[in-house]
Amino acid sequence: MTEIPDDVVALLSKPNPAVMATVKPDGTPVSVATWYLWDDGRILLNLDEGRARLKYLKANPNISLTVLDGDSWYRHVSLQGPVTLEPDPDLSGIDRLSRHYTGQPYPQRDRGRVNAWMTIDRYHVWGG
Repeated sequence: MTEIPDDVVALLSKPNPAVMATVKPDGTPVSVATWYLWDDGRILLNLDEGRARLKYLKANPNISLTVLDGDSWYRHVSLQGPVTLEPDPDLSGIDRLSRHYTGQPYPQRDRGRVNAWMTIDRYHVWGG
């Protein structure tokens, strides 16, 4: 696991805007806004089981996640590494993310969800 400095952990611990990038089987990059949650050195992401991103992650689990500082988007952290996928049958993963961003459980309860746990191999910080 890559050691992350305390000031970067402080940034990652907040519910900041983030963009997740995956790669299609043909090599085309795909990026989408997403919620994330810092969890003791790993990042929790969560996907609807019907999303194309999930199919891409099964073929290639390597992602990039860029987290923008909510106070100044000129400061951001880009993280790279693989994800490990696991079912979220009771929606506890998406509820953790939703509470982190909105203070409430995730409202849509009729679709399957998948947790994607990111291991951070590399990171880059931009701005002060």
